Amino acid sequence: MSRNIERISTGIPGLDELIEGGFVKDNAILVTGSAGTGKTIFSSQFIWEGLRNGENCMFITFEERPEKIKQEAMDFGWDLGKYEEKGQLILRQKDPFDTAEGDELFWFRSELEKHDVDRLVMDSTSILSLYYDDQYKVRENLFKIVKTIEEADVTAVLTTESPQGEELTRFGVEEYLVDGVIQLGILSLGESARSLAVRKMRRTNHGTKSHEMSITENGIVIE
Repeated sequence: MSRNIERISTGIPGLDELIEGGFVKDNAILVTGSAGTGKTIFSSQFIWEGLRNGENCMFITFEERPEKIKQEAMDFGWDLGKYEEKGQLILRQKDPFDTAEGDELFWFRSELEKHDVDRLVMDSTSILSLYYDDQYKVRENLFKIVKTIEEADVTAVLTTESPQGEELTRFGVEEYLVDGVIQLGILSLGESARSLAVRKMRRTNHGTKSHEMSITENGIVIE
C-alpha cells in the first residue's frame, strides 16, 4: 500500500504491526465480539492513546454509565477523568429508551464539530435493537451513523456484540458499512486466552488469521 496513507496508532501493542502502522485516519472501524472479549477495554485504550497524543476525543456509551467507564479505565492506569476535566475528552451516555425520532439519534453530529473531535468511540451499536423492532430501521440508522462519522472526518471505533455461531455481527450488515472489522474472541471454552483477528481493513495489507490477545495490567496486548 502507499506510504502516503496517513495512519494513527491504535494504542494496542502488537496491533499496529498487523495493519501497516495503525488505522487509516478518518476511517470507521468495527470491533465485534461476544460478551467478555474486551471490546470496551479496546475502546478505552484507543481513546487513551489519542488523549496522550493531544487529540480531542469523544466516548459515547449506550450501556455503561460514564463513571463506570472511567473506573474501569483507571484499573489500567488510564485517568480519563483528568482529560474530561480539561475538556479534551467528551464522555456522554445516551439513554437507549429516549425517543429516536428524526435526527435526535444523531445529536453527536454537532458535538463532533463543536469540540473538533479527532477520535470517537460508540459502545455499543447493538443497543439499536432497543430503539427499533424493524430490522430495516436498525440497518438504516447504522448507515446514518457511519455516514455522519465519515462527514465529520474523525477516526472512529464502533463496538457490537456478535451472536453465537458463524455470524460476524448481530445485524449482518455492519461489516459492509465500515472501513475495517476487528473480531475479538475466546480461543476455546474453558480457557482464559483471548484472540484478535483483522477481518477487514481498507487500504491495508493484512492477514486474517487469529492472534493471541492478552488483557494485562496495562491493557490489551497482541502476542
